[in-house]
Amino acid sequence: MKCPYCGNPDSKVIDSRSAENGQVIRRRRECKGCRRRFTTFERFEQFPVTVIKRNGDREPYKREKIRIGLGKAFEKRPVTSQQIEDLTSEIEAELREEGKKEINASAIGMAVLRKLKEIDEVAYLRFASVYKDFKDISEFQSELGQLLEKKEDG
Repeated sequence: MKCPYCGNPDSKVIDSRSAENGQVIRRRRECKGCRRRFTTFERFEQFPVTVIKRNGDREPYKREKIRIGLGKAFEKRPVTSQQIEDLTSEIEAELREEGKKEINASAIGMAVLRKLKEIDEVAYLRFASVYKDFKDISEFQSELGQLLEKKEDG
């Protein structure tokens, strides 16, 4: 692993631990050249899935897109970056279990919405407003009304 500070390709592992519900190995390393320490993460190779977008375009699956969307939804909410990373892993694992080579972007969006609804209603509404492309306040009110109805029923 190349040192991010000096570029030396030689480093030693100081500590390894499991992260993200066992889906990732976090390693602390020390550069043998400059002696500075840095962290690396080892995770499953991204599964080779093609995402079919709404307009029919196809693109490779990118984990980062889910993480960024969740980050925006949880902005200024009481959620840590580690929780966002864990949630991203959960959603990705759910998608991987389907075993498909192609997946619609809408299926990814719905998986994110399901998780957000369980965790944080404000984050859910933020994500839904972008994902469902609300045109005006009445669409937002309708979604909020459905959320409130389910809360009263449950």
